[in-house]
Amino acid sequence: MHDEMVSDLDAVRASYDAVADNYVDMVGDPGPWQRVALEAFAEQVRDVGPVLDAGCGPGWVAGLLHERGVDVSGVDLSPRMVEHARRRHPSIPFDVASVTDLRPAAASLGGVLGWWSWFHLPRGVLREVIGTMAVSLRPGGRLLIATHCGNGELRRARCYGDVPVDWTTHLYQPEDVAAMLTDAGLPVAADIRLPPAHPAGSPALIMCGDKPR
Repeated sequence: MHDEMVSDLDAVRASYDAVADNYVDMVGDPGPWQRVALEAFAEQVRDVGPVLDAGCGPGWVAGLLHERGVDVSGVDLSPRMVEHARRRHPSIPFDVASVTDLRPAAASLGGVLGWWSWFHLPRGVLREVIGTMAVSLRPGGRLLIATHCGNGELRRARCYGDVPVDWTTHLYQPEDVAAMLTDAGLPVAADIRLPPAHPAGSPALIMCGDKPR
């Protein structure tokens, strides 16, 4: 793992533990276009194999997939987030783990989600994580990423009810994410761009890579 990520993990974990309770109250349905992407993902991976929500937060997306017949499990860096996920979705297995430490067995998964969590990963780390997850996918499996679009990075000091936090949001251009997926053997199957949700926000990028059959 890259040294830059190792030094940041503890701060990110502590930050999400601190905001978890407010996050559950403040963050919910992401809106129709993001739901469309998740619905399509569920339909495509349901019969391929189990799905890993890697960075699951309080389990909202895992719960949606479970309701649609997907065999899903989740992991998150924040123990407090995982507590909420287990309470809200007791029929879904959740564990505390960093996506940077995961090594799923080759061809063991039908799908992987990096849904609004992998923007904490610096460029080199994100490339490695995508490569690892690509190996874990079965033929016909999908890797779905939702992240912030732009250049550079943003430091966050307060959020979710003005709670103090300490993390970096890495911004990615669509062509960069597409190249990482393609280089990992996952041709881009879908590419959705959304404008900022509020004036101070950044555009959104949702991209899906497909493991060839």
